[in-house]
Amino acid sequence: TVEVHLSNIHKREEFRHNGYGTELLKECEKWAISEGCKEFASDCEFKNVGSQKFHQSAGFLEANKIICYVKNLVE
Repeated sequence: TVEVHLSNIHKREEFRHNGYGTELLKECEKWAISEGCKEFASDCEFKNVGSQKFHQSAGFLEANKIICYVKNLVE
């Protein structure tokens, strides 16, 4: 399976809820299909409920949940 990972669609507050993100996603999907991709993947922060709703309304299915860790090496 050829896969494309979508990363970082971010809109300023005044440009949200007007369909721009959905249109951008559709164009990205068209491009991915033209390149032979069979699957489109994306992710968002667990606490970003707006992004989760966007993904779900765009037809994405939840595939996994992860916990990310960070460790400072220099104090």
